[in-house]
Amino acid sequence: MLIGISLISFFIMHLAPGDITASESAFNPKASEESRQKLRALYNLDKPLVTQYSLWLKRIVKLDFGNSFASHQRPVLWETKDDKGNITKGMIQDALPITLMINLIGLLIIFVLSIFLGVVSAVNQNRWPDRLITIIVFIGFAVPGFWLALLLMYWTGVTHSWLPISGLHSVGYEKMGLMAQYLDLIKHLILPVFVSSLGGLASISLYVRNGMLDVLQQEFITTARAKGLTENKVVYGHALRNTLLPLITIVGLSIPGLIGGSVIGESIFAISGMGKLFFDAVLMRDFPVVMGILTIGSVLTLFGNLIADIGYAWADPRIRRGITN
Repeated sequence: MLIGISLISFFIMHLAPGDITASESAFNPKASEESRQKLRALYNLDKPLVTQYSLWLKRIVKLDFGNSFASHQRPVLWETKDDKGNITKGMIQDALPITLMINLIGLLIIFVLSIFLGVVSAVNQNRWPDRLITIIVFIGFAVPGFWLALLLMYWTGVTHSWLPISGLHSVGYEKMGLMAQYLDLIKHLILPVFVSSLGGLASISLYVRNGMLDVLQQEFITTARAKGLTENKVVYGHALRNTLLPLITIVGLSIPGLIGGSVIGESIFAISGMGKLFFDAVLMRDFPVVMGILTIGSVLTLFGNLIADIGYAWADPRIRRGITN
């Protein structure tokens, strides 16, 4: 499966017009066709696609993602050391911690709030809490993320100067005290985390609501109430527990998103994470970086599916025993 994904990604990426030599020569009006051909030969772009793919695959087997085609020639994945002892950090190594931090915080917020909103909405079906939450959920679905990001940047950053609107650190961050650095980082994270969490919060809260409504109509819930259990025990001890089982699948499928980052969010907020790195690499036709990120995403997608299947079977005895009804 992984080889198939990489093969399709590699050939589709090369169907796009232009390559890194076109991008580099565009910034140098004196660049000749001969210099472009030398660059193509240097990057092995003059070879057939099958040969290029085989060369790339041989490096990947050794976990060597190669170097970027850009002028800095940085390694794609991990840091390397030259003969003089100089260390050059990898591009993914630099971008990955930033994306992980933002997405882990966002995922935690999404699951905590969505479970709470879904339960409240289901328990109060067709009453004002349910209607209010439903309106908020559909607004979250409908609002485009890039438009909301620009609106919040203008309102909270330009008009009122409440929050910073770009990057993760303020000027002079290194000279701040430890507590001031934490507060500065939190201020910079508020807008990106909020924008990235809104869509997931809307979808999962609706998912929890519908799941709760289905479970609350089951016979074992009626039996639990007939035994005299309190409503809180019925809702949170029985109904919610069974509703959360399918969320294991969602958690497993969220693993690739933790690494992939948000192209729109990171580009708008000028955050040097995986999403922005991927976007810039695509624009530059920087094939090693694009293929490195796609390969990591593919591995995590397959791993997430495996974890979801194992977790679901562990949580639901019917899956382990092969019971379908």
